Amino acid sequence: MPWFKNLIKISTTILNQPSSKSITPFASPPLTQFFLQFTKDYSTNIGSKHAGMEPTKTDQKPRIVVLGSGWAGCRLMKDIDTNIYDVVCVSPRNHMVFTPLLASTCVGTLEFRSVTEHIGRIQPAISREPSSYFFLANCTGIDFDKHMVQCQTVTEGVETLEPWNFNISYDKLVIASGAQALTFGIKGVKEHATFLREVYHAQEIRRKLLLNLMLSDVPGVTEEEKRRLLHCVVVGGGPTGVEFSGELSDFILRDVHQRYSHVKDYIRVTLIEANEILSSFDDRLRVYATKQLTKSGVRLVRGLVQDVQPEKIILSDGTDVPYGLLVWSTGVGPSPFVNSLDIPKAKGRIGIDEWLRVPSVQDVFSIGDCSGFLESTGKQVLPALAQPKKYPKCSTLLRLKNDQKLGWSYIKRREFD
Repeated sequence: MPWFKNLIKISTTILNQPSSKSITPFASPPLTQFFLQFTKDYSTNIGSKHAGMEPTKTDQKPRIVVLGSGWAGCRLMKDIDTNIYDVVCVSPRNHMVFTPLLASTCVGTLEFRSVTEHIGRIQPAISREPSSYFFLANCTGIDFDKHMVQCQTVTEGVETLEPWNFNISYDKLVIASGAQALTFGIKGVKEHATFLREVYHAQEIRRKLLLNLMLSDVPGVTEEEKRRLLHCVVVGGGPTGVEFSGELSDFILRDVHQRYSHVKDYIRVTLIEANEILSSFDDRLRVYATKQLTKSGVRLVRGLVQDVQPEKIILSDGTDVPYGLLVWSTGVGPSPFVNSLDIPKAKGRIGIDEWLRVPSVQDVFSIGDCSGFLESTGKQVLPALAQPKKYPKCSTLLRLKNDQKLGWSYIKRREFD
């Protein structure tokens, strides 16, 4: 905001002028003095780019800082007793995404607002309590000794704002930063493929799909180019890839055949998987999914992607697969932030104990996809985002409670029918 920066310069100049008999501190209204003092403080902070939330005092409620607004973080924040704790959430998005329905938004079956929920609705205290906040930022580091997280604001796409660094002191810290899409180091994936983990991913897929449908109907487009534009390739036969392929085939049968009849014979879907689709599920479900996808017109290809180029992908056997839309859903792995933390990890996932605490540091918990094994035994914990076979009629909830006898908070598992 250039006008605001200019105003800051003017007000700073006024405050730095030597006092005279004609201009006294009492000559301007109180509101003007307050504003000038605020802009002076703001201009001082701009130079240092360092601010934050100080440690809580003895007469204040303990502060719980939650990193992430995914399934684990939002489920936890919903159950925190805000009469006992202040809640601060740090995340690059201000909403939770119901990911199983995200594929339906790509083809218009559902609208985007139907699969999201604002953080302020999940935990109302963030919107109304004076000491509870949501910050649109990324956590760049954690100082476990000082009980402090280092953050940087998210300003992608905003040219007039520079990233702002700030610190937040915590009494309890919950790491729920999730994971990121795996690319296995394959060249060109990040540049040319589209993932399906966030709302803006689904919006991009929907835009590309409709654009290719309309471009392929333009006079002069060759047969070969039409087939490329209308070839939708999905890499990864996990739940996301299978769900999106099914939604896409339904969209072709129900909508494309009616609204784009001129090019209906050119559009097709190919699902590429290295092994078998839904390999972690029961055999009967895998066979059923394969049968239904084949019946709906999805072509199943077994192979490994070796290279991704702007208009085609190359498999390990040398086969070229042209595409107009490429969706990448080969699973998730640890994020660079989790990898940067100096705490015990296994395969990039944070080690915890049976109470979801991080044993190597104090007052820190880890939940969700970023935590993965019991540090004491080295064994993997319960599967992420799934009902484990050990508790077929139960789900695992994360609930933050206050134990008056112990005098400190802990996260425990609760099973329910």
